[in-house]
Amino acid sequence: MPLDAELGKTMLQLITSRYDDRHWRKKIEKTLSLPQSGVGDPAQQQMFMYLKIGLKAYKSRRAEPDSWIVGGYATKEVVERAKFQPHLVGPDITKDDVAFLGSDPGKEIDEAWWDEMLVQWFDVPEEEKPAEEEGGEAADSDSPSTIKA
Repeated sequence: MPLDAELGKTMLQLITSRYDDRHWRKKIEKTLSLPQSGVGDPAQQQMFMYLKIGLKAYKSRRAEPDSWIVGGYATKEVVERAKFQPHLVGPDITKDDVAFLGSDPGKEIDEAWWDEMLVQWFDVPEEEKPAEEEGGEAADSDSPSTIKA
């Protein structure tokens, strides 16, 4: 189940406000490496993708894992550009949509919150899991025990 709107907003605030804090840089890089499907709100998903693309460092070899420009002027420029030119984030994004970027979400947003956010990012609803397992068993119906019979 993707992040709800409030959790998504807090995650975007964390990325855009704590990038100069060395303690948070690796966590921010990890968050940017996640698939955008974990963000539920369409506007927030566009903001996440804008940050993901804007903060990705140029790589000469495609086989290398992504690296990120997190911290310093380059990150501040990407965030400020989103706030003052929201049309660069997405055609339907307004200044009101991006107004919260760069503001710290508060002291209660700590490592425990971040860990819980990751769990929710990848949380799959319970009813979907059994259907996938049944589909996997049906595909294995030609197992060696069936062939011997």
